[in-house]
Amino acid sequence: MQLVALFLPSLRGGGAERVMVNLARGFAERGLRVDLVLAKAEGPHLSNVPREVRIIDLEAKRVLASLPSLVSYLKRERPVALLSALDHANVIAIWARKIAGVQCRLVVSVHSTISLATDYATTARGRLMPHLIRMFYPWADAVVAVSRGVAEDLAKTTGLSLDRIQVIYNPVITPELLKRAREPLDHPWFMPGQPPVVLSVGRLTSAKDYPTLVRAFARVRKKRPARLLILGDGEERPKLETMVRELGLEQDVALPGFEANPYKYMKRATVFVLSSMWEGLPTVLIEALALGIPVISTDCKNGPSEILEGGRWGRLVPVGKDLALSEAILEALEGYIKSSPKSSPSPEVLKRFVEKNVITQYLYLLKTNP
Repeated sequence: MQLVALFLPSLRGGGAERVMVNLARGFAERGLRVDLVLAKAEGPHLSNVPREVRIIDLEAKRVLASLPSLVSYLKRERPVALLSALDHANVIAIWARKIAGVQCRLVVSVHSTISLATDYATTARGRLMPHLIRMFYPWADAVVAVSRGVAEDLAKTTGLSLDRIQVIYNPVITPELLKRAREPLDHPWFMPGQPPVVLSVGRLTSAKDYPTLVRAFARVRKKRPARLLILGDGEERPKLETMVRELGLEQDVALPGFEANPYKYMKRATVFVLSSMWEGLPTVLIEALALGIPVISTDCKNGPSEILEGGRWGRLVPVGKDLALSEAILEALEGYIKSSPKSSPSPEVLKRFVEKNVITQYLYLLKTNP
């Protein structure tokens, strides 16, 4: 059996991490041996890794520090292909293969809008990333972007040829997603007779712009009963908790942290909201669509407009505008989006995100023969 390795920093609670776990599962189901190689084996998604996928913990404090161990792994195990995700891990994967000197097809994947990630970077590494990409991504055998917008931004920001970038959407819609959405939900906010619930899911980071969502919800709350539930954790938690207190929303806004199964919440919420300043291809937006919940998203770069086909399957609002977002939420709560056929895309529309279709595209690019 051929061995394929997937490399990323950890399995903390982000969309790219969920995608890599889905890919690992899909590759194993196609008959490949699969190693999930982590700079540090930590994060809530560890529990979602199937037993047939071997976890390799490089035990590094930082991704850069994992380079010697990754070189040793490649020399020892000699996988036929290596797929990496997230830009700093991609650079380390490229260096590792070069140093190891092994015959191993290398594909790097880009999950976010590099120009905006650089503009908002708080570290020297983040600010230097476009230069590192320009220098080292040409050493990879293939570069994958998770949306057309990400591909175009990557080419424009780094000077990489757009012809060298392959667009493959994320393997979001899986049998497991639909199964887990049907699991029982024991939460008082979802009991009969309770106010409608506005749901958002994602890491509490600046990119997600949850302050705009909280301000929009404060406007909504002045006009009608409702509740806001944000599933996820991250460095923005103290700021958001302070906002909630200052706006007097403690009884109607909850930040319970990371949730291993957000799908049972999606299935039962009144409306799903994505408030991001930028994205790559927001996994949670696709998941919400697949589960039939009305969706509202900022028209940020990149992904939401591609997913919603310019607003055909959900509402798009300007980035950072809490008034526009509140108006869209109020319309959703009144049933305007929910009663519209636009909120229910057909299986034909969603098939580009179906796991088995995406797995086939990756296996072709990795040149494996399971």
